[in-house]
Amino acid sequence: MEDPFVLGEVTCPSGELILMDGGYLGIWSGDRSPEETRGPDAVAAVDFEVVGRDAETAARSFDRQSGLYLYDMPQHGVQQIVAMFGEHYRERCLEASLRPYTRQVPHRDRTRRAVTAGDPDFLITGVPVVPVGNVPSDRPLQVTASRGEWGWQQIRIELGKATVGSSRRLGNIYVDYARFVLADADALSSWVHDDSIDGLADVAFWGRDEELIAAEFGASRTGAPGDDHYGWLDLPIRQAYERAVALNKRRRVEPRAMFAFDFRPHSHHWQVMAGMRASEHEAATITVGSAEIMMAMTSVGDGAFPVHLDLDASGIPTAVRITVEE
Repeated sequence: MEDPFVLGEVTCPSGELILMDGGYLGIWSGDRSPEETRGPDAVAAVDFEVVGRDAETAARSFDRQSGLYLYDMPQHGVQQIVAMFGEHYRERCLEASLRPYTRQVPHRDRTRRAVTAGDPDFLITGVPVVPVGNVPSDRPLQVTASRGEWGWQQIRIELGKATVGSSRRLGNIYVDYARFVLADADALSSWVHDDSIDGLADVAFWGRDEELIAAEFGASRTGAPGDDHYGWLDLPIRQAYERAVALNKRRRVEPRAMFAFDFRPHSHHWQVMAGMRASEHEAATITVGSAEIMMAMTSVGDGAFPVHLDLDASGIPTAVRITVEE
């Protein structure tokens, strides 16, 4: 088998690493309650803790989420979930109940709780997050990938050089946006997903009728590495937005033209996406807070990807492995 490809390095000053679908980082609340960060149209939700003498047995057998917590239960379904849990523990003669929190638990705190309890994952608005604790915080961690038949076979984060003595299954990363993020848990509190950091944005368009649209709008190719579409770079955010609106309107009028477009504010998300498009292996790092965060395409699109933790003979983590292709 060919040697693994080096995708880059990440750093984890907090010692707690987050693995999840990078396309969902816009819902990460960091140190704030999700109630403070969700949009005005989002569904109100409640978090619960399972408490009581038989809490662990009840939570495990109820089997809705990992550990002792039920996060992001929609407000309109609270009565139903409480009734279902009550029926569940009464049928099994267990002493347990659901205790609601007055405020939803910040995502950073969910990470700490999962790591402390050894839970394989936790949810944020239904999106699974796999946390890994006891990660070296004093040095960069190399990330490699090895080829499979159709794409990457696995992506590996090197934590140590000791011989692997055993492996432990963590959770699955469920991906809808075709990309992973590997990130320090503290650094994600500084992540800016959608808003422009410098007040600028790019607009790019492509497709069957791209040349027609370029002529109509006076656009030229951007020359961006790995992404040489027609469009405009480094426009003031309002001007970029107005051009995106105009492109969207153009798709609806006659004569119909076939093309797609992106409105790309200079956020952390779009910056790292530009790096991925320019990269030979579709992976890039970006500095956020005090850490180097990596985003990498799965190479096989969307799916469910198991995560394993390799341990040395004394139980110290040596690597985190994401299986891409069985």
